[in-house]
Amino acid sequence: MIFLDKWPHGLGYRDFLHKYASPEHHRRWDLVHDLVQLTVEQRLVLESFRREILVLVSAGAWCGDCINQCPILDHFAAATDRIQIRYFDRDDHPDLSDELQTCGGRRVPAVLFLAEDGAPCGRFGDRTLSRYRQIAAEQQGAACPTGLVLPEQADFGIVVQEWLDQFERIQLMLRTSARLRQKHGD
Repeated sequence: MIFLDKWPHGLGYRDFLHKYASPEHHRRWDLVHDLVQLTVEQRLVLESFRREILVLVSAGAWCGDCINQCPILDHFAAATDRIQIRYFDRDDHPDLSDELQTCGGRRVPAVLFLAEDGAPCGRFGDRTLSRYRQIAAEQQGAACPTGLVLPEQADFGIVVQEWLDQFERIQLMLRTSARLRQKHGD
């Protein structure tokens, strides 16, 4: 799949919610969005980005993991013009969902990072390490959280940082890329 060809078919954060979220799911996304508070240090990292990162996100407005994580990505994009994100409904874009499968399934959120010219740079999702550790420790409940219960603030801060670490990793990859350094003369 040529991922850059898929780019124009994605939606911005608010447009994605408007199209796909029920009023109740939209309310849950908004509650989590309001919880996200980037630290000064996190904002400085995002503001330091020099290369554009294109991010394709396969998501479901109904998905608890998406409810608890995608608002974080929206805050990152708001903090720097170097991050451009497009959201794709998992079920309406099965070709992308199939390409981004995790552990043999269409798990969401599934994130694909691209360079400015569409070169794939990395994938991440469906959950961060701290979230998997928590699930493994608890070993209870449904396989997919419902988004009914807001994440604990301390745990949530860790998830925000884990996502930021992935974005910073991609940014550093792009900044040190010989191909892009030559293109940009730096």
